[in-house]
Amino acid sequence: MPSVRAVAKPELDPRVRDSAFLKTLRGEEAPHTPVWFMRQAGRYMPEYRALRAGKSMLDCIRTPELAAEITLQPIGAMPLDAAILFNDILTPLPTMGLDLDFVGGVGPLIGNPIQTPADVDRLGVPATGETMPYTAESIRLLVPELNARGIPLIGFVGAPFTLASYAIEGKGSRNYERTKRFMYAEPAAWERLMGKFEALLADYLTEQVKAGASAVQIFDSWVGALSVYDYRTFVKPATGRLIERVKALGVPVIYFGTGATHLMPDMSELGSDVMGADWRTPLDQAWGLIQPGQRIQGNLDPLLLQAPWRELKFQTDRILREAGGRPGHVFNVGHGLLPETPQTMVHRLTDYVHEQTRR
Repeated sequence: MPSVRAVAKPELDPRVRDSAFLKTLRGEEAPHTPVWFMRQAGRYMPEYRALRAGKSMLDCIRTPELAAEITLQPIGAMPLDAAILFNDILTPLPTMGLDLDFVGGVGPLIGNPIQTPADVDRLGVPATGETMPYTAESIRLLVPELNARGIPLIGFVGAPFTLASYAIEGKGSRNYERTKRFMYAEPAAWERLMGKFEALLADYLTEQVKAGASAVQIFDSWVGALSVYDYRTFVKPATGRLIERVKALGVPVIYFGTGATHLMPDMSELGSDVMGADWRTPLDQAWGLIQPGQRIQGNLDPLLLQAPWRELKFQTDRILREAGGRPGHVFNVGHGLLPETPQTMVHRLTDYVHEQTRR
């Protein structure tokens, strides 16, 4: 299995190092509350839809010039404080031997999902620099463009549990019945599976940081389906090792899950620099659930960007009041932007948060 190596991390451009986003992630006073949005490069933008016409999701991800262009689209259109690489959390699965396809109107489908311990043992854990070189190349194309604007780049992966759930279910799920049955019935195979994802994802993030990503986010999108006991028993050990290995790379780490308020105290114990919070819990309450000194990211309901401005403004003001002007708040949605989101509202909201939080 690949292991995290000593990384010759590129020297940060001073304009990026002193950006509002990275200052906030370090817990320093910033000139304003930084703003970026999960899925900010994507389907709500006409430019994205035009570029994607006739091209598959995987083709765009695997073509560095396209991935870089899509990453830059929202940065060119709005005064966002960070860029996030155009990629997908499931991109590593085909390199392990899983047959992944993104089907229009359906979403990701895996043709040979994990069903038995033998399926786990057949999964490969290749060196990601060899199997996914396009990711690092996309980052290398982006960094000079972003440096010129003083914009940091966020690299990312899915967390071991979330990738395992897709690999076992074969698609998105509501209750994760197959995943939980496998987890309970085959604990040794489950532990091997989590270990394989831990190793692969640590290596993948190493490649992203080595290429120039200045922060990383770990998406545990579906971990909220678990009880506290199950999280502690079946998920927390491998995820904690992953975060520990990634922190050794010397860049800030954001850890995010949806529907996971009940898990936040345990999730925050894993030592990420920043905890993502979804919209279900008031921001000040979520802040009280995490470790002292830890920063927080969130937590607007993404559907509010389709509401009238008066309601979006009112709820944005509420979130900013809950933040209370404390350093360490990154404004974001509590899940990804939706395809029906008006781009004008994303731009207006970004401007508004900047105006209201200038120090």
